[in-house]
Amino acid sequence: MLFFSVRQIHPSAWLLVGLSSLLQVLIFPLPGLYLLSWMALAPLIVALLRARPAGELEIENSTKLRPATPGQAFLLAYISGIVWYAGTCYWIFDTMHQYGGLSRPAALLALFLFCLYLGLYHGFFGLLIGILAGPDRDERHALVAAPFVWVAVELARTRITGFPWNLLGIAQVDNVPLCRIAGLTGVYGISFEIVLVNVALATAFLVPRKKRGALLVAALASAAVLQAGRLVQAPPVVADHAALLVQQNIPVSADWTRDYFERTLRELTDLTVKSAGINPSAATMGLTVATKVDLTIWPESPAPFYTNDPLFRDAVSEMARRTRAWTVTGSIGITPSMHTGGQNSQVFNSAALIDPNGEWTARYDKVHLVPFGEYLPFPRFFAFAGGLTKEVGEFQRGRSRVPLDAGGAKLGLFICYESVFPDDVRQFAAQGAQVFVNISNDGWYGDSGAYAQHLNQTRIRAIENNRWLLSATDTGVTASIDPWGRIVAQLPRKERAALVAPYALNSVTMFYTRHGDWFALACAIISLAALVARFAFRKKAESPS
Repeated sequence: MLFFSVRQIHPSAWLLVGLSSLLQVLIFPLPGLYLLSWMALAPLIVALLRARPAGELEIENSTKLRPATPGQAFLLAYISGIVWYAGTCYWIFDTMHQYGGLSRPAALLALFLFCLYLGLYHGFFGLLIGILAGPDRDERHALVAAPFVWVAVELARTRITGFPWNLLGIAQVDNVPLCRIAGLTGVYGISFEIVLVNVALATAFLVPRKKRGALLVAALASAAVLQAGRLVQAPPVVADHAALLVQQNIPVSADWTRDYFERTLRELTDLTVKSAGINPSAATMGLTVATKVDLTIWPESPAPFYTNDPLFRDAVSEMARRTRAWTVTGSIGITPSMHTGGQNSQVFNSAALIDPNGEWTARYDKVHLVPFGEYLPFPRFFAFAGGLTKEVGEFQRGRSRVPLDAGGAKLGLFICYESVFPDDVRQFAAQGAQVFVNISNDGWYGDSGAYAQHLNQTRIRAIENNRWLLSATDTGVTASIDPWGRIVAQLPRKERAALVAPYALNSVTMFYTRHGDWFALACAIISLAALVARFAFRKKAESPS
């Protein structure tokens, strides 16, 4: 029956699915053709609602097409999701092969399984659209509900699977007016607007030809007006502080001999002290007045910088005293200290805070760990992937998102992958964080588009919460990001250098900061209500009069 059902899908539906998949890939870096976001989903929606012949068994003789069955709709959208993940997350292959120790066939299999799993969310979108269209071919229910369903599926991808990579709204991160809605709804509101325009465009190809022209013009005009927001320049934002972001550029596969460790640590501390002595001018940094560096940030890196290592601790403490600045450094946190002889020490991916006197005052332990990168889910089943990092299966989850206090400045500090989770980052601002600090090691991604995708997702977090964001990475992009999501200062990638980065403290909270994912939850409730109403209508229609 499955083969028979697939056989009845019209070839044009498969062509539309392929087109939609390609467009969805192109809207994210590295291609970054953001304009295409307004039409990327329209072919998929048309395919779901024009997939089967109207009556004939042989599709070659059919001229009229009707909506896919729920099973067919799931399959069409599922294939689109598989292709989309393969096209945007292709970097997983190289990461698993080069750093995870997997052979090429095994790494390719890992990528394929990854795409099969996460492609299910596209499939669920198609399934729900197929159910809402119904056997009576009333497409209005499906079209009206589509933006709500898409956002509900994005929320499920964030909360259930824990991989909200490249949510649709990220594609418009440079659209200043459009992105202001993120302060109210989070990134989900931007996704909703994009899907709404895609629905309007799809509708133009679903109505009779005599009505198509007007609808097509209206849809394209809406897209043009919304896209024109990228031409709008955000007003300047006052910065009255300066931070030093150190880009260490340490190779992921470095061979850590004692000599190499000591030399690297010495070079990094010398670079930091020298760079911190530069007094930025107001004219060159966009600052209200000339100021000294008051915060130094080292990124997450592949270096074995353990918080209980006296050599590392002493070097960083001395550096903090010489720079007379608060210091944040990526490190491997040990609790309790292994030097106590304890057999139950726990290992964390951490960021330590050191005061200007060299005292280690606080530490943030990463809460949202990367599966297969920082821990192994179901270790017995996935033992083949255990070589991705030396610490796989050892990192423990942190428990707190309380901001760290750096002399009165509240730092919302999150590590690498955590920046792709809207609600996780929001919690720092909700608890009083005045500036965001993201430390990351994007060296795992190589020269693929992942580093740029990660950067755009980090920028959205600044917009959602109206906060300056200081992003310090091992290999780049290291940057200062203002509350509009603009990169106001950055370093070239793959260079060991330090960036004097402007920033400011802000305690004003946005609606999204206070209330979280209320909009996405509302979309999920509306989607559920639409399904209930659809089943109730069908039951009523089938009941005898």
